Amino acid sequence: MSVQHAVLQDKIGPTKALCRWAADLRFDDIDPVTLARTRAHTLDSIGVCVAGSQEDVARIAAETLSDVGVSGDVPVAGTGLRADMLSAAFLMGTGCHGLELDDGFRPGSVHPGCVVIPTALAVAATVNPSGQRFLTSIVAGYEVAARIAALVHPKPRWRGFHNTSTVGVFAAATVTAVLKGFDADTLENAFGLAASSSSGIRSYVDGGDVKRIHPGLAARDGILSALLAAKGHQGAPDVLEIPSGFFHAFAGDDAVGADADIFQAGGQTNSRFAIADCYVKPYACCRHLHPGIDAVLDILIDNDLAPDDVASIDVATYRVAATHGIIGWSEMTTAQMSYPFILAAAIQHRSVVLSHFWEAGRRDESVLRHCDKVRVAADDALDATYPEKRPARVELRTVDGRSFTKQVDEPLGSATNQLTDDRLQEKFLGLAAPVLGQVAAKDVLERVWALDTADSVHPFIDRLRVGD
Repeated sequence: MSVQHAVLQDKIGPTKALCRWAADLRFDDIDPVTLARTRAHTLDSIGVCVAGSQEDVARIAAETLSDVGVSGDVPVAGTGLRADMLSAAFLMGTGCHGLELDDGFRPGSVHPGCVVIPTALAVAATVNPSGQRFLTSIVAGYEVAARIAALVHPKPRWRGFHNTSTVGVFAAATVTAVLKGFDADTLENAFGLAASSSSGIRSYVDGGDVKRIHPGLAARDGILSALLAAKGHQGAPDVLEIPSGFFHAFAGDDAVGADADIFQAGGQTNSRFAIADCYVKPYACCRHLHPGIDAVLDILIDNDLAPDDVASIDVATYRVAATHGIIGWSEMTTAQMSYPFILAAAIQHRSVVLSHFWEAGRRDESVLRHCDKVRVAADDALDATYPEKRPARVELRTVDGRSFTKQVDEPLGSATNQLTDDRLQEKFLGLAAPVLGQVAAKDVLERVWALDTADSVHPFIDRLRVGD
């Protein structure tokens, strides 16, 4: 724990500690490792947001807002639209979670980027901060989302909640407060208001696309909470830890309280800042399935196995991930959560890419014939290491009687197994260039890498709009 964090936590509870820390955070507090990861996660989230803006849920959201007469000056990334701040944040948050390619913080099972980056883009478009201020707000937003989620996870998950949206409102309020220069008391009021907008249940595992709009709702409501607080609207103080507060509501009667060490929740691997320990997704599906994908692909490639060589795959993993062994694949949303379908695609294609989850991919008989070969079970020893690790052990048997075993404790893209900058840039251009055009996408990439030297973020944000 940093000295600054320690002083805060020794004297006050989690709510005030986070709010005072965020209000006091300055760009000069950010170490070089964290700065590099902040640029990386900003780039990754923007690429996902731009590509996700083309999906049906994002399109429906945009058409719906148009029908009710939304207008404004804030560019909506990946589209030709402009909207008011709240609507733009909602649309970009929806797009950013639309492909299951957004980043996350493993210890909290939360996706900070799909709330934090859309919020930062929407609010910054109205206040025009420097690049340094913009990046500082992102570091603060990730910290809040990651630490709150890690402190309570996995209790909310077993109660049926989606951490990204329940925690995201606090992150969005924080980003707004940092960009607008609100003090700690105002941010604490915003937390008190945001807690009542904290929502999102995991009904999507049984179908439907509601998951896609969760980050958009969190971004919109977090911004609104901060703006209301700045006008004097009062929220409950210490709203995270009070008996009627967030921890109790989402984690239960044995929830953490006022003495919780918020800044240590989830640990500190690469930096004292949570954003430096977040992962980037190489595959367009639920992160719980990534270690199994890595293991299967390694076995297939290392032993030069063809699809018809595979007789069976047994996956042993932690309890949360094992629940994905019984999810079907009739819709894109469920297919991206389904261990049998995803490993079937890996067997057939030696890859797992976005197109495998589209309707044609979900109906591909060459893939579906492998689904029954996959069995997933919880393993007590592996479960004991979660959420400190995200492990899977795969045993693949061939039709000629051979057996191969591979265990992956940290999948590709994690804090200790990061994607290279080259692969990150390849992912970004692959997502953004088809929407923005190659020239504009490369320009955005260069501007993100140089954000800490930018006097204004307006040129960068305007470049994200199609047609500008």
